[in-house]
Amino acid sequence: MDIDLFSNIVKDLILDNDEVTLPGLGTFVSELMPSTFSDKGYTINPPYRRLSFRQRWKENDSLLVDFYSETNGIEKSQAADIVGEFVSGLKETLQSKKLIVLPGLGRLRATKENAFFFIADEDLDIYPGGFGLEPVSLKTHEETPEEVTAAVKELQDALSEEEAVKTVEAVKAPRKRRPWLVAVIGTVASVILFLGLFMLLARIAPDFIDKILYSEEELRIINY
Repeated sequence: MDIDLFSNIVKDLILDNDEVTLPGLGTFVSELMPSTFSDKGYTINPPYRRLSFRQRWKENDSLLVDFYSETNGIEKSQAADIVGEFVSGLKETLQSKKLIVLPGLGRLRATKENAFFFIADEDLDIYPGGFGLEPVSLKTHEETPEEVTAAVKELQDALSEEEAVKTVEAVKAPRKRRPWLVAVIGTVASVILFLGLFMLLARIAPDFIDKILYSEEELRIINY
């Protein structure tokens, strides 16, 4: 048995089992992790299975030996000798060099005190049930600087046109109604300006808007 074959066997077994014991060394443990939020609550990440390593094992766990015996067509006693010798060699290497690379899985490491731990490859996928699942962004679109500049110009043009229309209407109106119309025009223009600025801030500074709309406790829940 070599390290590539060993890694493939562990990966095949962990797809259908929550634990794979390496006799005398430890146990690979797979745990289903729920969906999580990231990007300050704007992105939902799908569930996945996390692979870790614990420095304990079950003496009567023969899953690895049985698999090797069946796939190679040899007696279990012979398979147990081969697996045991290989795992023993892994342990000695890990204690001396503090690192073992498992192709397609990750890296087994050891501290100075020979406490073993596992770092999975970033692209490791051991969750067939999650095939096709992708992170979902709650942001409909992220504006580029050019789009933000265009939006500001559109807002300015809209406000200018609105002011021009209101001015013409005010000139055409009877003199006695002009003070009342001026007040209405000022109010409408202020509201339009406020809404425009609010939408602009929502685009370019969502964090600032969140602080206005939510309390600190609500923000902690959203970000979590």
